[in-house]
Amino acid sequence: MSESHAEVDPRAQLELERLRGSIDNIDAAIVHMLAERFKCTQQVGRLKAEYRLPPADPAREREQIERLRDLASAARLDPAFAEKFLNFIIAEVIRHHEQIAAED
Repeated sequence: MSESHAEVDPRAQLELERLRGSIDNIDAAIVHMLAERFKCTQQVGRLKAEYRLPPADPAREREQIERLRDLASAARLDPAFAEKFLNFIIAEVIRHHEQIAAED
């Protein structure tokens, strides 16, 4: 629900709009970065299917989770949140790899 502009100090409203504009730009960048990431993982999926490799790579996944947790800590982001986010992405990537393998 949006705040009424009449109830918010104009300076605060301007700052809210500036910050929300930044958030919108960051969200757009995240979407574009995820799209690029999934383009790469689709190529990995095709390669795995071609060489009959399993869709999941638990050792690689553990390494990536640990790496992302470290990056999150350095960036002052909750590592548990970063891990949940990466786990969600990994699950989607594995699903895509399974679909690609099933097509062959």
